Amino acid sequence: MLDDRKAAILRAVVEEYIQTAQPVGSASVARIPGMAVSPATVRNDMGALEREGYLAQPHTSAGRIPTDKGYRFFVDSLAPRGGRLDPAQSQQVRSFFATAHGELERLLSDTSRFLAGLTDYAAVVIREADDPARIRSIQLVSLAPRLVLLVVVLASGAIEKRMIEVASEVAVDEAVVSAATARLSAYLMGENLGHMVNVPSCDDAAVDALVSEAVLALHHQPPEGEHQAQVFVGGASRMAAAFDAVGTIRQVLDILEQQYVVVTLIKDVLDRGLSVAIGAEHGVQPLADCSIIVAPYEIEGEPAGTLGILGPTRMHYEQTLAAVAVVSKRLGQALSMGPEER
Repeated sequence: MLDDRKAAILRAVVEEYIQTAQPVGSASVARIPGMAVSPATVRNDMGALEREGYLAQPHTSAGRIPTDKGYRFFVDSLAPRGGRLDPAQSQQVRSFFATAHGELERLLSDTSRFLAGLTDYAAVVIREADDPARIRSIQLVSLAPRLVLLVVVLASGAIEKRMIEVASEVAVDEAVVSAATARLSAYLMGENLGHMVNVPSCDDAAVDALVSEAVLALHHQPPEGEHQAQVFVGGASRMAAAFDAVGTIRQVLDILEQQYVVVTLIKDVLDRGLSVAIGAEHGVQPLADCSIIVAPYEIEGEPAGTLGILGPTRMHYEQTLAAVAVVSKRLGQALSMGPEER
């Protein structure tokens, strides 16, 4: 553990480097209000912090910059807990979710772009493959004499569609479709899409036949890969302004285009119980100069996906942590309301 003075010096170096992206000298740190020590004392302590792995000196005559270890100590021990968005950002969040409408995919895509604009870093929104699948509404639509479309809206806002081809001996008119819709709604609303539910027969053979076909269609497995996790990336171009090296920018943008890598990376961070992975901590060498901030979002109390921010290791951690936390909470609330209520 660091003593109070070294901790204060480390915090000062991290905060100034985040602002300027330039190595920080002892004279600059000594001028900070409340430091109350000489530049020589600061210089000695910065040397000790360098030997202990918290700071690095890129050039012999230059000041110091934080290492991954220095950022980690800053995030875990120095950055104030419970950071909040400033009033202007809070208003942006309220305005966005007050006007965010449409189907699930559109909302998640819009959220990734909004979060990127709010933080000025690349933002990722992941919808898990096994997000809540409770049925919110169900509708049958007649398309042709023997062809009916089954439309199901899930609690997450996702929409499932199935085509039903009715047997030739069954007479399907609007009255039959309407009655079958009513029976399906009565017995299936609130149930999980994957649960086989027994819908009792009625006195109408045509209605029973259509209901039976609909129940079977709901349990038909989609094509392989159709229900893999979905990834929505916003603000990838913002990464170009975060790094000086063109090679680093290319590597970061290449990673963001590989959805499987992005999902695996963010899942690994969450599985390790982290909300922040700094530099080499996440184990992806092309992103060694990046940090990742993640937060899960829930729909009706059940995990449904993850929000993530990818930025340089010198990102504004407190502000970004607050933004990800607030947006993930508001996204979960919006999705729990359902598309027709937003």
